[in-house]
Amino acid sequence: MPTVLPLAGDIRFSIPGAEAAGGEAARPPVPGLIWAFRIGPDGAAHSGPDGTFTPELHDGWTWLHLDLTDSRALQWIGGTALPPPAKTLLQAADVYQQIHSLDGCVYGAIADLGRDIDEITEDIGLLRFVMTEHLVITGRHQPLGAVDAARRALESGHRVESCAGLFDLIVHNVAEAIEAIADDMVQALDQLEEKLLTDDTDELRQGLGRLRRSCVRLHRHLSGLRVLLHRFDRDGTELAPRLRPCAGKLAQRLDGLDHSVVEMRERSRLLQEELHLQIEEQGNNSLRVLSVLTALLLPPTLVTGMFGMNLHGLPFSEDGGGFRWALVIMLLSSIVAYVVMKRFGLIR
Repeated sequence: MPTVLPLAGDIRFSIPGAEAAGGEAARPPVPGLIWAFRIGPDGAAHSGPDGTFTPELHDGWTWLHLDLTDSRALQWIGGTALPPPAKTLLQAADVYQQIHSLDGCVYGAIADLGRDIDEITEDIGLLRFVMTEHLVITGRHQPLGAVDAARRALESGHRVESCAGLFDLIVHNVAEAIEAIADDMVQALDQLEEKLLTDDTDELRQGLGRLRRSCVRLHRHLSGLRVLLHRFDRDGTELAPRLRPCAGKLAQRLDGLDHSVVEMRERSRLLQEELHLQIEEQGNNSLRVLSVLTALLLPPTLVTGMFGMNLHGLPFSEDGGGFRWALVIMLLSSIVAYVVMKRFGLIR
């Protein structure tokens, strides 16, 4: 028989590389597994280079992180002893945040920022999770930043004594990543505000549009997460201490962060309105100049039309200097039109 670790109920995880007495190789690890940690009673995490952990750690709890785009991982989840609603949530493709508790199990989905090769992006993804007192299963459909930061923290020696502590660490990482993005957005907003009166309006309009869109997206997910945490802090008092995260403190931190994001959204909206007013004023100035030129050219056009009529008796038709007189009349008509418009305040 291969060496296995009991996780929760009938859930069992094979240790890659372990061999039975007769030299039989162990069963393959959990399909779609990205990493696995075994956290001991002292909160220290143990993991091998390929995501394995030492089998002699029988106490503590386990964290498995899965790639939910792997259909084999979804099948494996369906065969575990988790509550059916928890398995359904892990296997679903919902795009909204939620947290539930059932029969000593906490499960849900929270927003997390996406992760590129070496940096956090503004793309939003959902981290799905299920927690029992001795097991945490998390899954994602795209690389996420906060959960990866939690992995690096465990590898660097950070101690997490319970499953709820891991949840707190992940949410704190989400808040820190959003704070970093918010700081960058504040600097970008300051630069755009300084350029508002001097630079190209097209570039400013696009930059303000991107910033406002980012603020709206961050606010949407932050407000949803903090509402869930407030609700969980109110309704999750009957859970075991190892399954009860510091939801109230997390929600308070997200409240302040969401307030900052909302302020940036309103500030970007005001700057957009000011930019639109400037663009509208530039357009009005251009229309005013065009209207004045049109009004000044109308009288000479009328004079030209009159002298262009093919009729007998036109003035200056027999005079050798008729063309010069026509030019003088056209010029005088434009001057008269200018004086009249100036008198009535049509020209500033």
